[in-house]
Amino acid sequence: MTHDRMQSDEFLLTQEFLAMMLGAQRTGVTAAAGALQRAGLIRYKRGNVTIIDRRGLVRRSCECYGVSKREFDRLLGIRPMMQSN
Repeated sequence: MTHDRMQSDEFLLTQEFLAMMLGAQRTGVTAAAGALQRAGLIRYKRGNVTIIDRRGLVRRSCECYGVSKREFDRLLGIRPMMQSN
């Protein structure tokens, strides 16, 4: 969802901050980031995230991503795009 609000496929996001946002332990974020990196979906190094395969990342997420995205877009007044993410 951070990528949804960014204007770039590369952005700064530490595992510690992501864990705090998600209410998760940092070790869980480290494991998840490692799995996404091994799958070729992201590149992550020292707080620098690069999205490599956006479609693959969306496919790998649960259905709650779409629900959450639509609600955030509605609250922020963002109109839905015609293309699928």
